[in-house]
Amino acid sequence: MPLVSTSDIVIPAADEGIGCGAFNAVALEHVSAIIAGAEAVRTPVILQVSHNAVRHHGALGPIGAALVAAARAARVPVAVHLDHAESAELVREAVALGFSSVMFDASVLDYADNVLATRAVVEHCRAHRVWVEAELGEVGGKDGAHAPWVRTDPEEAEAFVTETGVDCLAVAVGTSHAMDTRDARLDLGLIAALRARAGVPLVLHGSSGVADDHLIEAVRHGMTKINIATRLNQVFTEGVRERLAERPAEVDPRKYLGAGRERLTAEVSRLLSLLSTR
Repeated sequence: MPLVSTSDIVIPAADEGIGCGAFNAVALEHVSAIIAGAEAVRTPVILQVSHNAVRHHGALGPIGAALVAAARAARVPVAVHLDHAESAELVREAVALGFSSVMFDASVLDYADNVLATRAVVEHCRAHRVWVEAELGEVGGKDGAHAPWVRTDPEEAEAFVTETGVDCLAVAVGTSHAMDTRDARLDLGLIAALRARAGVPLVLHGSSGVADDHLIEAVRHGMTKINIATRLNQVFTEGVRERLAERPAEVDPRKYLGAGRERLTAEVSRLLSLLSTR
């Protein structure tokens, strides 16, 4: 399958009332596991790399090129997405590499500055047929849009989409990034209100902190793109730890990283099947 536009995955899912998985890759083992997990259940997937992961690698070019090449070789539709880009320069680099979409995060700015910065990114990306996701939560808040107590206002969400022209919107409804427990409680009524007002597909960040049954309910109430990172890192690390505990003399990274990759592949398949539940 060729590399596809993010819209080719998100819009059909939104129309069908199901969720689509957007999974963050930190290393090549993540990339191959995410695609293998999607292929196992014959489901499209969004392959993401975050600004933080780019910092880890020192540059977007090598890891970004790997994501694009892996997507092009996949047997299911794969979109490649830049997650939480904090600079327009990084966005332009992702566009040049052939990414399907970008998430531009100016949520720490006040509303007016967020609109101006996001609109400029949208104009650049639209010229290259690249989808843009943006974030709206706490206006001018130092904790950003994903502190657990922050909520996005539906009226403001509608105005933000109109003023910026973004293609999908990440909203604050009760999740928090990097949760290692799955006890976040989502405001399902707010999700439904946001979906009715925003006019574009909604994105749930911090989904690793949400239990399976609550994720299903979030999708039923209007969430479409479900971002998952920490949960994948947890299962990958569990696989590596168990392998090294069983074989403490193991020195071949292919063996213990392979164990992590197997766990990650299975979790991606499980999550994609879960999100497709009607």
